[in-house]
Amino acid sequence: MRVLDLSSGGSLGGSLDNVLAHGIGGSKDLPIPLGLTIAGAVAALTVSFTVLAVAWRTPRYDADTSGRPAPPWLTRVVESRPWFVLWRVVGMLAFAYTVMVAIGGEDSLLNPLFGIFYVLLWVAFVPISLLFGPAYKAISPVRTINWAFARLTGGDPDRGVFTYPKRLGAWPAAVGLYMFVWMELVYPFATELGPVRLWLAVYVAVMLLGGALFGSTFYEHADPFEVYSTLVARMSAWGRRRRLEGGDDELVIRSPLANLDATPVVPGLVAVACVLFGSTAFDSFKDSTRWVKFIQGNDVQDHGLTTLVNNAGLLVFVLGVALVFTVGTMLTGVGPDQPRRELPNQFAHSIVPIVIGYVLAHYLTYLLEVGQQTIVYLSDPFSTGHSNWFGTANWQVSYFFSFHPTALATIKVLFVVTGHVVGVIAAHDRAIRLLPKRHQLTGQLPLLAAMICFTAGGLYLLFAA
Repeated sequence: MRVLDLSSGGSLGGSLDNVLAHGIGGSKDLPIPLGLTIAGAVAALTVSFTVLAVAWRTPRYDADTSGRPAPPWLTRVVESRPWFVLWRVVGMLAFAYTVMVAIGGEDSLLNPLFGIFYVLLWVAFVPISLLFGPAYKAISPVRTINWAFARLTGGDPDRGVFTYPKRLGAWPAAVGLYMFVWMELVYPFATELGPVRLWLAVYVAVMLLGGALFGSTFYEHADPFEVYSTLVARMSAWGRRRRLEGGDDELVIRSPLANLDATPVVPGLVAVACVLFGSTAFDSFKDSTRWVKFIQGNDVQDHGLTTLVNNAGLLVFVLGVALVFTVGTMLTGVGPDQPRRELPNQFAHSIVPIVIGYVLAHYLTYLLEVGQQTIVYLSDPFSTGHSNWFGTANWQVSYFFSFHPTALATIKVLFVVTGHVVGVIAAHDRAIRLLPKRHQLTGQLPLLAAMICFTAGGLYLLFAA
């Protein structure tokens, strides 16, 4: 993750060619021993699985019955036309601002476009979606533009020229997410205005074309930011279920685990989860001493060769996560009516809490500190040093967690361990629904082994950065 240098009150430290890379920072002397942390996390995972195996013998989550209806007043507000229009307007204003700074902003890291793109759009939507549900879908500017075009031409924004192919599922979103993390982690000119502007222009063009061809269904499966936000929102307390009396879905409040269990099983779901998890893991690894020594020790100093090696590293991490998870799920004992090739997608929802925990742990200080700096820069869109559009130009960035490493390390470890334990619970509930009774315990062992690999590997990388 490329970040702004905040060490001198928001000024840039060095040239654009020497931008600091993001990691956990000072991990070698964090106040929690790595070996003890990993041992404790693995023990927590194993104990959790043992307790579940003994006490949790029947499925507990059902998307059609779980949860309770939201208060009537809240339902009326959320489902009202003014509420819908309000957030569409917010989205379009944010889009207009982004276009403005992309076209007229300064080609330096003082331009708020970089913070919008790499911090607010990517990392900030994780906690926002956890708290409020699928936030990006609510403000999506491409959905709003597609709706406006459809109205002008007399069409229906929900229906395109063609029916979206079911076999594509979430694969287009997985590709879009991979292109984003490639831009963020590998592309050597990711902190120059031109490439970021081009990436966003291509994104908008593809989304508008897809919406015209396939309607709003395209955004549910192919918009990388909407799919990411909606997937994270599966761990929120806000859900939807069919009304008992028929009609549209109703807003309900229910356990995040029940919400997670209702995640639609579509092709490409594993790919989306593995891109998110694998890319974050690679972001940790590429800042580690081991990786830096490899680059230096093998004379991989040439700009092009370094990029090639980083490309290979990103791909290996994503495919590695996919391989471990796929093998762990396909080795699970199944009944005669459950083909093994379908199991990875059936269990893919259990990776979501792991992704959330690891993303929050890895990017916590980045989100808080660089996020604050981005809000400062938003008030001076053209980097004149004199503007204060939103009254934030004189804000001071707080470095509280950077000055409290014990609290920071503890929170990061808790995020990772909690995410993995919740993932084990989700996988266990799905397993006892799918597996025959004779395999309900032993059949889950390969998946537990995969989860332990993720836990140990994730914590190691978090500390090794």
